[in-house]
Amino acid sequence: MPSSYRNFRNSVPWLILSLEAVFIVLFYFVFPYDDKFIMSYPDVNLMMIFGFGFFLMSLKRYGFSTTGFNLLLIVLGVQSHLTVILSVLVLLLIEATVSMTAVVISTGAVLGKANPVQLILMTVLELIVFRMSRWMSNTFLLVTDSISMMHVHLFGAYFGLAVSACFSEPSPRTDKNARTPKSDLLSMLGTLFLWVFWPSFNSILSDRKWRVIYNTYFGLAVSAVTAFALSVLTTKDGKFRMTHIHSAVLAGGVAVGHAAHSIQYPWIAMVLGLLASGIAILGSYCSQGCLNPPLKLHDTSGVHFTFGMPAVLGALAQVILLIIKNWNNLPSMGYLVMIQVGAFCLTISVALITGLIAGLILNLRLFKSIPVSKYFEDQFYWEFPHLAVGF
Repeated sequence: MPSSYRNFRNSVPWLILSLEAVFIVLFYFVFPYDDKFIMSYPDVNLMMIFGFGFFLMSLKRYGFSTTGFNLLLIVLGVQSHLTVILSVLVLLLIEATVSMTAVVISTGAVLGKANPVQLILMTVLELIVFRMSRWMSNTFLLVTDSISMMHVHLFGAYFGLAVSACFSEPSPRTDKNARTPKSDLLSMLGTLFLWVFWPSFNSILSDRKWRVIYNTYFGLAVSAVTAFALSVLTTKDGKFRMTHIHSAVLAGGVAVGHAAHSIQYPWIAMVLGLLASGIAILGSYCSQGCLNPPLKLHDTSGVHFTFGMPAVLGALAQVILLIIKNWNNLPSMGYLVMIQVGAFCLTISVALITGLIAGLILNLRLFKSIPVSKYFEDQFYWEFPHLAVGF
């Protein structure tokens, strides 16, 4: 480890313990238990810790850091979100855990490049800003909680991309960020876990749970089938590619999430699933070949085409459905469309602007960004009994 680099013993433990001390004090004054606070343990917590923990494990030498830092950020982030709200709500723990989806998605964009101090600070900053974005949507645009929460994928993807733009690009000659059959298999395990629980995720805050669950399932099913078909059609040798399946099978659930409560016919959810899967696979070529190079942007886990683009599709679909539903009532249609477009623009604008500011802050000399030569290496953070050759 370079002598100029900050020793983690002098930074990470004290940052974590300081945050935990603040949480304990605030919980002492603000969060007494009562009957409203007692609730069932949310399934979404399993998605965050187990599903995303393995979903992001695609780098061959960054498995320890992916799962370990994912757990650390989630448990700190949930407590941080609760202190931001500073009130006791029936759905408090669920809302805090779902909000962590934005952080986990953003982490995927900077995975392997940001050190633990930067990740912890990014988590706290992003949760505060995401809560502020939702508050503005709820207060000024009168968007419901369940709808504003479904912007979590959109916010997380573009906040993470903005933060990633502030980090140095890895060398194009390095193979440390390459995939291996083992890392792809573990990553696919997380994808399958997320796929199974995604209907619960989309419906957790909705008052039309059965409709959201069915629409989400149909969207996921079609996106999975389409992913296999497009994977064969877009590879030179006509074989399935695991990275395509990994990227596209969740796209339908992301796209349907915005409008799942208002979709009255299953075929609409199925069409959205088909389009989302196509956008995820074809968008990966567009992002990696046309968009990322001129912007000097490196998206480690492909969150742009896995979550960002399908989320944009979902927001657009919500607007189209509102137009069709209110076609005979032009004044009402214009107002509803304006609200949805405003919420979308607000979310993506806040994500990009604050993500860029956060990225600039995280790259201050105070936080000591790791050298590019040490990107994507577990050994820089974790103790190994032997060298992690081929890990």
